[in-house]
Amino acid sequence: MQTITVEELKAKLDAGESFNLIDVREPHEHAEFNVGGMLLPLGKVQTMQIDEIEDLKEEPVYVYCRSGNRSGQACLILETLGFKNVINIAGGMLAWREKFPQ
Repeated sequence: MQTITVEELKAKLDAGESFNLIDVREPHEHAEFNVGGMLLPLGKVQTMQIDEIEDLKEEPVYVYCRSGNRSGQACLILETLGFKNVINIAGGMLAWREKFPQ
């Protein structure tokens, strides 16, 4: 599993790069604050309910959560399910809000 910092992620977003961004937090966390990722809660990843992203196995998939913990778990699971290029966003949304306060 690779990792990326929130600064590196923000640079990609600011540059308008196109990539797959997945939020593995719960719906209420996603509704409160997110950086544009598709919501796919960790519980769904753990139970292999990943139809929405099944076609991304060969593409880079950036995964985030609140602190980087759940996204790390999700990355490990996705790798076992055949995803070739999953990247955990270190520090998650806590780090994002610390570095880039609204």
